[in-house]
Amino acid sequence: MSKVVIFGNSGSGKSTLATKLALKNHLAHLDLDTVAWKASATPERQTISESNKSINDFLIAHNNWVIEGCYADLLGIVTLKADEVIFLNLPVSACVENAKNRSWEPHKYKSKKAQDENLDMLIDWISKYNSRSDTFSKVAHEKLFEEYQGKKIIYVTNENRT
Repeated sequence: MSKVVIFGNSGSGKSTLATKLALKNHLAHLDLDTVAWKASATPERQTISESNKSINDFLIAHNNWVIEGCYADLLGIVTLKADEVIFLNLPVSACVENAKNRSWEPHKYKSKKAQDENLDMLIDWISKYNSRSDTFSKVAHEKLFEEYQGKKIIYVTNENRT
């Protein structure tokens, strides 16, 4: 295992699994949240070309990696270079529970309080995973998984991974 892509709904455990795999297998770790958004007070997506440049910089700097996120548009770029993909296809209820129990993510929020203030919006967004048709949706993730031709794994629970 040297080039792994992990994707699924927010709260599915992508970051947790990616961190475990990175530590266990000495892989560089890229959370696509860090390249998908502009550094601004109001959330605004980077253009695909801006994100792609950051992703390519990461790929050039690292031979062995794990990349995780929920952005099918960006994931499509990295699955072309992956040895394996992992789709965390957990029930929405499990993703909501994981989000409620999530520890502070300092690379995304200035404080645990700021993260918790965003929780209601996040839970609402997670809950719409099955009904959305955007790049963050279950349908987009299923398509990405089905089209990938290499080694692929799908998990429907957070139990017994790695």
